[in-house]
Amino acid sequence: MSNELSDFEKNMQREINAFLDPKKGAKQKPHPPAATKAAKPRPAKPRATSQKTGYVVKLAVRTKPIELDTVFEHRSSSISKFEAQLEAEKAARKAGYPIIGYVIDVQRL
Repeated sequence: MSNELSDFEKNMQREINAFLDPKKGAKQKPHPPAATKAAKPRPAKPRATSQKTGYVVKLAVRTKPIELDTVFEHRSSSISKFEAQLEAEKAARKAGYPIIGYVIDVQRL
């Protein structure tokens, strides 16, 4: 018990020193714990890519005047509905859809 406590104190002191002086802390290598159990490596967690705020704007777009409408979906991080619509129209034009028909749907994320 006292051995585990002293290992814990050493590790905490090392962490505090590494935090206060990152250049020194990077040079020191952490010591493995004194426990005999082998630690299992944790699988890498996937990073979340979803946005918490903004809008999903769906537009009806065309490349030619006499063509069926195609749905173009754009995710905007803007908090303004109008700005999200303008961003979606700009993104549609940039993607090669010169004719913007109308807004199909605007949903909040």
